[in-house]
Amino acid sequence: MQRSTLLQTYYRTMLDALGPSHWWPGETPFEVAVGAILTQNTNWGNVERAIANLRRADALTPRAMAALPAPRLAELIRPAGYFRIKTDRLRHFLAFLDREAGPEAGPGLRGLPVRDPQTLREKLLQVKGVGPETADSILLYALGLPTFVVDAYTRRILSRHGLLPEDVPYEELREFFMDVLEPDPALFNEYHALIVRVGKHWCRKRDPRCDQCPLEPLKEDGRG
Repeated sequence: MQRSTLLQTYYRTMLDALGPSHWWPGETPFEVAVGAILTQNTNWGNVERAIANLRRADALTPRAMAALPAPRLAELIRPAGYFRIKTDRLRHFLAFLDREAGPEAGPGLRGLPVRDPQTLREKLLQVKGVGPETADSILLYALGLPTFVVDAYTRRILSRHGLLPEDVPYEELREFFMDVLEPDPALFNEYHALIVRVGKHWCRKRDPRCDQCPLEPLKEDGRG
């Protein structure tokens, strides 16, 4: 089966079984970007608590967050874990916004060069603490740009289905999708969200539930 057809089949199978995901949660592009940074090395429940603290402190705009002293920002995001490291990462991201979009970017992240997604991605990857997964999450979920986010769930599912080795580099894993799928942000958004849901509930690192997984019937197609 051609890769484009195979990937569309995986997508349709997950969507039919699980329904739309409505992901990524966030009221503004800036909030989504902050969530993408905070979710590194933690679960989303912890991020939600940190975001709630920031909202109560009226700190979910670039200007308001930049005005916070570092210790205060660290206190607010403490539930997300690694709060000192993530404080530095948020401040590096705020400096990036100020350079690229100016002080009036606001919660909508206006002023970023979204017409050139690849250049913007390269600039994001130069921000200290922003790796490929975080950069792609910001581009796709906060800015609605056509880039595919891949993660540990993606790697695990594809390797268990014989589509790619588990140690495949991030960029190769990302291009596995982007090479053959239409560059549609809505498709990329939903596809990744469905992969996360399957990975969390069935294709778990330990004690996988393959016999209950909606993708189990496709294993032979992947290996073939």
